[in-house]
Amino acid sequence: MPTPRSKPAILLAAALIGLAAGRPQPAAPATDATLPLLTTRGKAPAAALLSRTQPEPPPGARTLRHQPSPVSVRRPVRPHPERPDPAAAPGPRPYLHFARTSPSLSRADHFRVGSITKTFIATVVLQLAAEHRLSLSDPVAHHLPGLVRGPGLDGRTITLRALLTHTSGLHDFTAVTKGTVPLTPALAVRTALAHRPSPEGRWAYSNTNYVVLGMVIERVTGNSYATEAERRILHPLRLTGTSFPGARTTLPSPHGRAFTSGGRDVTALDPRVAGAAGELISTLADLNRFYAALLSGRLLPAPLLHEMLNTRLAHGHYGLGLYPRTLPCGTTVWGHNGRIAGSYVRTAATRDGRHVVTFRVNTDKPTRPSLESALLTAEFCPRAP
Repeated sequence: MPTPRSKPAILLAAALIGLAAGRPQPAAPATDATLPLLTTRGKAPAAALLSRTQPEPPPGARTLRHQPSPVSVRRPVRPHPERPDPAAAPGPRPYLHFARTSPSLSRADHFRVGSITKTFIATVVLQLAAEHRLSLSDPVAHHLPGLVRGPGLDGRTITLRALLTHTSGLHDFTAVTKGTVPLTPALAVRTALAHRPSPEGRWAYSNTNYVVLGMVIERVTGNSYATEAERRILHPLRLTGTSFPGARTTLPSPHGRAFTSGGRDVTALDPRVAGAAGELISTLADLNRFYAALLSGRLLPAPLLHEMLNTRLAHGHYGLGLYPRTLPCGTTVWGHNGRIAGSYVRTAATRDGRHVVTFRVNTDKPTRPSLESALLTAEFCPRAP
């Protein structure tokens, strides 16, 4: 029996419980009902997603923007890592939502992201353009003389912009290797040159384009594309779960298992099967943070971010390292997908980077591509009340 002293406490607790019960609870995100379809209909072993929504900043708050690197007219100066403006208001913390279909996948897992690597590579190239260390109109041969030369192809006429937009005509070397044969960058290019090119100027997705861009980054900076991406993107944004593994076949801990569509375990994989076109390892949170920073203007000056989102050369299919998708409700999201043995990943974000989602499955690809559209629609298209 409660003592007289405990009665007020009991009454207060009951009142608080009553208030909580009467307060409207947020509805479960629509993606919670859609995500399991990737396993039940798509036949993936397991699926997970993490969404990030940045609330509107307080009125008058300053936001972080790209800080241009100093450029010397006589001698290029290597840029310092991005330093956030100490006077900028930190802004409200983003809302995060994690969902999964199985405990075999965790929120902190590391996994291979495949062609999402291309957005990182494109960002480095555009930063070098901002520093006047290269121009997107440069011919490939200006930086890599003699590398691209074959029937119907001439590196003296193919520009870096053509590589970025997949309009160079270079054959996709992974169409030959099926993404299972580790190659050096030079051998990947030679493999592509042994096959008939696409007509120059026509959009044709090719991993070879980004292998060549990785070689251009190394020629211009004297460092590997991995070193440049780490210094310019990974470290400034504190993407501690993201790495370029090089020849390392293992995943950092924690990680789950990865399977081919036939059920073979391919958790251990030589990343040189993809190189600069798809070797990256990351996490759900890191990918969301990267695309939010990129699209909000923290990594590129506004004119080059605008250029990145220009799909004219690729006839609406592709920008420079990312592509748009217009959903049934009229919302257009930007991002990239990634497919490599044992992993399929998709990141999409609103144009301002305030709303981002990344989902993954631990197999090569869901067997029903329409499920990807359904998941993005559930995330970005508001439901009727």
